[in-house]
Amino acid sequence: MVHSRNETIHISFPKNEDCTLCPLLGFSVTTSLRKSKTKPNGKKPPAEEKKQYLEAEFTKVRVVDFDLKELVMLPREIDLNEWLASNTTTFFNLINLQYSTISEFCTGDTCQAMTACNTIYYWYDERGKKTKCTAPQYVDFVMSLVQKLVTDDDIFPTKYGKEFPNAFESLVKKICRYLFHVLAHLFWAHFKETVALDLQGHLNTLYAHFIVFVREFNLVDPKETCIMDDLSEILCAPAPPAPAAPSSPTSAPSPSSHNHVTER
Repeated sequence: MVHSRNETIHISFPKNEDCTLCPLLGFSVTTSLRKSKTKPNGKKPPAEEKKQYLEAEFTKVRVVDFDLKELVMLPREIDLNEWLASNTTTFFNLINLQYSTISEFCTGDTCQAMTACNTIYYWYDERGKKTKCTAPQYVDFVMSLVQKLVTDDDIFPTKYGKEFPNAFESLVKKICRYLFHVLAHLFWAHFKETVALDLQGHLNTLYAHFIVFVREFNLVDPKETCIMDDLSEILCAPAPPAPAAPSSPTSAPSPSSHNHVTER
């Protein structure tokens, strides 16, 4: 799904973060709703849905086998903001492209909310109004917003000698947070379609690269990404050398049993 640079943008950021770059910025609130470990009738809740993307036959599929940590490290001759800008723009393009491969399956009927694991993401407009969007609506807001920002030469300057705004790193953090939401939704709601298209290797590699990058520069709060920690632990680990003979794959860590729903 490719978005026009002229689309109307709605943006929301957490209350406790600086948002001095644009007067249109809104605010968002995160709320945790904790359920009891048992139902009102005393019965235990149903077991958490099995996560197909954690199965060893899928997690071992990658399109590269080199050290991602080395790939994301800041080169000595490159300015930090230039490096953040270049990588953020690249991740936006790649995640947008990855989502476009399954966009026909992500509809208002199939994805009535923007979900990932036990989390529902809400959009907040410039007035702070909370909106429960369908997943395709939410992704459209995200991609339109990021497209608008990365093509704004006052925010992502491309001309020699033009400086980055003071709050540039803060804005990059917000962009990465939204892009993480899209990646998490792809795994949670559309991994089956991704496998059917034989694109799980691309998705795994893109996710691992993104997570290693945001961790290297502390761009996304670990509390935000913890819903996918089980996958991150597997995909971000250095790839082991190819065994000489077939051996049993290392079993993936069992998914954490969360009995609560988070709204963001």
